[in-house]
Amino acid sequence: MQSAPLYFDYAATTPVDDRVIETMLTCLGRQDNFGNPASSGHAYGQNARNVVEQARQKVAERVGAAADDLVWTSGATESNNLALKGIAQGLGQSGHLITSQLEHKAVLDTVNELERLGWSVTRLAPDAAGLIQPDQVQAALRADTRLVSLMAVNNELGTITDFAAIGERVRAHGALLHVDAAQAVGKLAIDLRAMAVDLMSFSAHKVYGPKGIGALYVGPRARELMRAQIHGGGHERGLRSGTLPTHQIVGMGSAFALAGQPGDSEHRRIEQLAGHLREGLVALPGVSLNGCATQRIPHTLNLCIEAPGFNSATLATELALSTTSACNSASNAASHVLLALGLDEQRARKSVRVSIGRFTSEAEVDKAIEVFGRVVAAASIALW
Repeated sequence: MQSAPLYFDYAATTPVDDRVIETMLTCLGRQDNFGNPASSGHAYGQNARNVVEQARQKVAERVGAAADDLVWTSGATESNNLALKGIAQGLGQSGHLITSQLEHKAVLDTVNELERLGWSVTRLAPDAAGLIQPDQVQAALRADTRLVSLMAVNNELGTITDFAAIGERVRAHGALLHVDAAQAVGKLAIDLRAMAVDLMSFSAHKVYGPKGIGALYVGPRARELMRAQIHGGGHERGLRSGTLPTHQIVGMGSAFALAGQPGDSEHRRIEQLAGHLREGLVALPGVSLNGCATQRIPHTLNLCIEAPGFNSATLATELALSTTSACNSASNAASHVLLALGLDEQRARKSVRVSIGRFTSEAEVDKAIEVFGRVVAAASIALW
């Protein structure tokens, strides 16, 4: 049987850490915390509620938030929807919203819906390095600007938005800032107590936790405005109804507790591996880096491969990686991020995202460089 390709798609999803799985298993069996956290009248429900709140505290500690400011959701997509639609409804009127052309579809499609309902939207274009600069946001602010939504780390490029600086300007203007941080936990230091951020979206499956669980930080300035999008029972202080999935929540808490921080041993190891990978790949003829070379996380590289006969499918048997984000893959569309960056459709389709993580080994990186070298060499002579 053919062996599985080496995994280089950590930006799409991460394998669940064995330590996280162990904690989740304690919430599944008859002898464990299987109870409904909302069933407060007996020990089964109370025990489940206790582990849910312990997990909430772990997530809060990782991002510098008060535990009561976190709302459980099904993932970052729902968190983004709740943040934008919930605040828009709470404001009770249309207004002006600022976002960028680089955002995840979970934000862009939600913004499109708000625009359909009467909101005015400014979609900022990135600079040549694929960055949204604080001065751009400042210049786009208007008297009726009520909300700004930008991602912390771009899921395709790996570039970092200076959302802390942007937040100061947005707050001084009197608007609210939402940050999609799905790709940021474990890669950037986040301290919401020290940042002018009002809403922040999180996902467990990007940080070695289970799929189907996420959270939304709802800060004090946003709390009174927020309106629920899922009704039926008043769970999560009335902001998100539905029986809480105890095992997934406990898994997210465990994953966030295990998440690294810039400067720790895991982050330094990934930096070293990423430097070796990047150096080996950009040295190949016709291979160039998409996005800023410096203001970026080390985990994610986006590369344009201009060898005339290159087809990313030739890598698939040996390397599992992405040609675009997962949200674009279903439609087979060229990456909207790369098109916004200024690449034409042909170059966008000749670009691949290579992302590494906790379980990537040096041997796998060496193998990836070898595979790319072989495929690029063959593609370079394919049309001669």
